[in-house]
Amino acid sequence: MSKTPAGTPHDPRGGDRFNEERAAYTVSSAKPDLEGGVQAIREVVKVLKPSPGVYRMLDARGEVLYVGKARSLKARVANYTQIAGLSGRLQRMVSQTRSMEIITTNSEAEALLLEAQLIKRFRPPFNVLLRDDKSFPFILLRADHTFPRIQKHRGARRAKGNYYGPFASAGSVNTTLNALQKLFLLRSCTDSFFNNRDRPCLLYQIKRCSAPCVGRVSETDYDALVRQAKDFLSGKSGAVQADLERQMAEAAENLQFETAAMLRDRLRAATFIQGSQAINAQGLGDADIFALAAKNGQMSVQSFFIRGGQNWGHRALFPRHTNEVEEAQVLADVMLQFYEEVPPPATILVDRELPETELMEAALSEVAGRKVRISVPERGDRRKLMAQAQRNAIEALERRLAETGTKAKLNRELAEFLELDAAPQRIEVYDNSHIQGTKAVGAMVVAGPDGFEKGQYRKFNIREAQTNDDFAMMREVMARRFRNFAEGEENPEAKQGGHETVLPDLILIDGGKGQLSSVMRVLTEIGIADEIVVVGVAKGPHHGRDGREVFHFPDGREKMLPVNSPLLFHLQNLRDEVHRYVIGAHRAKRSKAITASPLDEIAGIGPARKRALLLHFGTASKVRAASLEDLQRAPGVSATVARKVYDFYHAGG
Repeated sequence: MSKTPAGTPHDPRGGDRFNEERAAYTVSSAKPDLEGGVQAIREVVKVLKPSPGVYRMLDARGEVLYVGKARSLKARVANYTQIAGLSGRLQRMVSQTRSMEIITTNSEAEALLLEAQLIKRFRPPFNVLLRDDKSFPFILLRADHTFPRIQKHRGARRAKGNYYGPFASAGSVNTTLNALQKLFLLRSCTDSFFNNRDRPCLLYQIKRCSAPCVGRVSETDYDALVRQAKDFLSGKSGAVQADLERQMAEAAENLQFETAAMLRDRLRAATFIQGSQAINAQGLGDADIFALAAKNGQMSVQSFFIRGGQNWGHRALFPRHTNEVEEAQVLADVMLQFYEEVPPPATILVDRELPETELMEAALSEVAGRKVRISVPERGDRRKLMAQAQRNAIEALERRLAETGTKAKLNRELAEFLELDAAPQRIEVYDNSHIQGTKAVGAMVVAGPDGFEKGQYRKFNIREAQTNDDFAMMREVMARRFRNFAEGEENPEAKQGGHETVLPDLILIDGGKGQLSSVMRVLTEIGIADEIVVVGVAKGPHHGRDGREVFHFPDGREKMLPVNSPLLFHLQNLRDEVHRYVIGAHRAKRSKAITASPLDEIAGIGPARKRALLLHFGTASKVRAASLEDLQRAPGVSATVARKVYDFYHAGG
């Protein structure tokens, strides 16, 4: 084995904390082979040590099948060679295993955290997966400006400031943010907008900002508003409300009725935020609540987010790959993956005892930098909150099962209508958008048994078919989507887009006979025309005014569905989704073109230098007319860059 620093963990200390090893045993066949998988694992066990760490099971192509952690890698991995003691799910995994990757850690807690991180990264088919396409929103009160800005935030927390969350949805954070603006009158504009104001904007007029941009509030008074906002968001809402009531009473007593009315409106905003709490979480501080419901082989995990004694929303999570996994283990896996993105609070309430609770507490405490406690509430208000979370979990699962049943029925009807052998597991829908052939974009959306798979969507910037030729554009899109199957190698563009290089069961084309024949021509040239069902969807005889569609088949047949058919609505929904996606991509491309500048074409001129030149000269035309000496005097522009710009515009001397 060769030992290398583990580059896979996204941890700056990874080289010091982890060692990664790869052990491979070649099996003659890539097909499932239980004995071959066991032999491959035995070869790995021979060189393992009884140290904590994480292991990855890999198939013949090197794809990750499973990620697991162990207190003793040697003992844990050896268990997979005892076939009689493995569940059917693990036996299937072993039968596909051809090699392993090993990462040793300093402790079992580190191994637990790394396991969750790698599961989120690789999404192996034999691990429980927390399926959630969107990150959780936070409220950010920035600290990088004299007059801090309050804003919604998603993603990596790189900006300096205070983060409050998570909120369950964008809607809940927007509602809260709107009320906070009324309550504390903090600015929400960007720094560039702030720096260029010479009079208050509309937010000041509707009393949602104190207009620090034009000096309507002093720095000291604004700092007081910021402190109040921090206290309120940190759970000291009662003190903030009491202070506002006192100020309102004083203003009324001093006959300052306008000030008293403004304070009254702010007090109402505070009451609105607290009144919108669906549950009573007073006295709980910072806590998350998790409850699991299971029915008909599916599971739902309901999560409540409590911060500072305020309910910041709840979300139902639906984990995948839960067959033959204990419910408590599913809940533990979901929580660990959940806290890969969200910082854990001091208190976590669950509805059942979890395996290795103490280990999870140690791991999450390391992430949070303070003590984290996981407990099952037995009585009092906490038990009432848990009962409410359990009810929500059951209701969410029942809604999910009803929706899934409806989708399954529609997929069966779709298979019958389109004469498929079975209900399609992967549907790809294609369309393109352009204006007289310019700024042309193609798009693919993907739908599975559970609905749209937005992580699989893909855009195609049309490069070759630049004329106003829809058929040529569709041929280019198809050729680029499926060319890896013809060449027998991976499509690098597909990998970059996060798109799985697999064949769909059904392709829907937005268009009629012409588009359909263009697609079939490409698929025939590649050699996969017989492996995929392709159908064109076109407007009906009255150009769609009656809501009808014509479905074109490659053999020339046409079919229609009744106007009130649920299946017709389902197919129209698929077509409308690709419309939405491709039009959005086309608009983005047009917007980018509108803001394009000749400076973009100069090698070595990035956004910062482009901005410096435009700020100094005003317009791109003035940059073009500038002399070499003038270019060199521009802030942030070196002599070398000035020469590049000058030579670009004066190539002919």
